[in-house]
Amino acid sequence: MVVATRDAAVRLLRAVKALHSWCVSARANKMFCANVKTTSLNSESRLWDRVCHGDFIDCYTVAADATPRQAAEIITSFPGWAQGLLVIRRVVTAPFGLSNDGPAADDKLGPFPVELENDNEIIAGFDDKHLDFRVCVFSRDGEVSLATWVHPNNFGGRAYLAAIMPFHILIAKDALRRVASASLAHEAQAL
Repeated sequence: MVVATRDAAVRLLRAVKALHSWCVSARANKMFCANVKTTSLNSESRLWDRVCHGDFIDCYTVAADATPRQAAEIITSFPGWAQGLLVIRRVVTAPFGLSNDGPAADDKLGPFPVELENDNEIIAGFDDKHLDFRVCVFSRDGEVSLATWVHPNNFGGRAYLAAIMPFHILIAKDALRRVASASLAHEAQAL
């Protein structure tokens, strides 16, 4: 039984390593990230209230006409390949007791409890033992931005963030690509 479990873990780690290599490749970036720009989050975002020295924050922007809620619902409707990555995450992090579904809340986007919502942005996320995490969808003037803020609470949080970074970038850029596609489809239907 121990040998079978170890063999399964080795196969899983090899698959994750291969997927990691593919995620950082130029082909994956071109396929999933067309028209998505790396930007800075709008200075009016309330997410900036959380940012401290040593925290991670990134932001990607795409041309799209959507409210923050509409965009966030598209973003958290993960495609099959991203759902597969989340299953791998669940298996790998289970022994460490990390949250996979987020805390209970009346208003959630995917697994993320909504913390703040106004006309221009929606912020969702939660604090876990290894890191505190929030995503922000900011929409204004025909652009939608997706920002992620992470405050690592310990070495495990920093190691986790480093391990998932290529996957995070790919998922975030693809999410905005899907927002832009939905916006274009909506515009085409309106014609």
